[in-house]
Amino acid sequence: MNIQNKIDFAVILNVNNANPNGDPLNGNRPRTAGGYLGEISDVCLKRKIRNRWLDMGQGIFVQSDDNSVDGYKSLKQRADGELKAEQKDEVKFREYACKKWMDVRAFGQVFAFKADKKATDDNKGVSIGIRGPVSLHPAFSVVPVNITSTQITKSVSSEGDGDKRGSDTMGMKHRVDHGVYVFYGSINPQLATKTGFSEQDAVMLKDALTKLFENDASSARPEGSMEVHKVYWWKHNCASGQYSSAKVHRTLSVTAKVEEPNGIADYEIRHSVLDGLFPDVLDGF
Repeated sequence: MNIQNKIDFAVILNVNNANPNGDPLNGNRPRTAGGYLGEISDVCLKRKIRNRWLDMGQGIFVQSDDNSVDGYKSLKQRADGELKAEQKDEVKFREYACKKWMDVRAFGQVFAFKADKKATDDNKGVSIGIRGPVSLHPAFSVVPVNITSTQITKSVSSEGDGDKRGSDTMGMKHRVDHGVYVFYGSINPQLATKTGFSEQDAVMLKDALTKLFENDASSARPEGSMEVHKVYWWKHNCASGQYSSAKVHRTLSVTAKVEEPNGIADYEIRHSVLDGLFPDVLDGF
């Protein structure tokens, strides 16, 4: 059954000595907004949610190269391999894509692939956009973050004859010493009716948010360096919502209690209650 009630949610993240989202245009330094507040892009957050859904056994269209489970090397290969016959009928293509891939019916997807060089009537390419009901904001840190950069070296050269240390053995590693980040999101029932996003899907999204960093450890994000602290989940009593998402999101307040916070205990978390709308509050995994 498609969701019938609007849902808003918020997630509080705790980061210690990790690079939560490197910026490839800035030497992979942690992303910042205005050079001060730490930032995690909505694209990065969706990647982690998709990975958790993959762990749950759900079909995912946008799979990362290092976490692909079906053998396809590109999105076009996946679309052609799974829905080639349906590409001639846009309505059927939309229906099948949403049914097959959870991230498509949640976040939507633009299917825009060129035809093969020897295009036929059965293969003229595809250009279809699907708008999903789940929207995410980027995550921003509560206070400005301090970024530490460390020069690193490898003990073995990747190239050359080994007579001298090459440029490939030098590098930089960056981390956020500490930060508490908050992001918000919503689920739109009107759009859910178009993609088939169901109550069960909403439950799996809720579960994925509490486990956002499960199986996500890397050199940039060592095990235990990133955690979900709290998830707030507001379920309205109607499809249009009892209040606007902006008003609901403003009921959550996270502020630092000291000038230089070093842990989640140095923050005060408050949420006011709107008349008739009470959040579920979940601990992170």
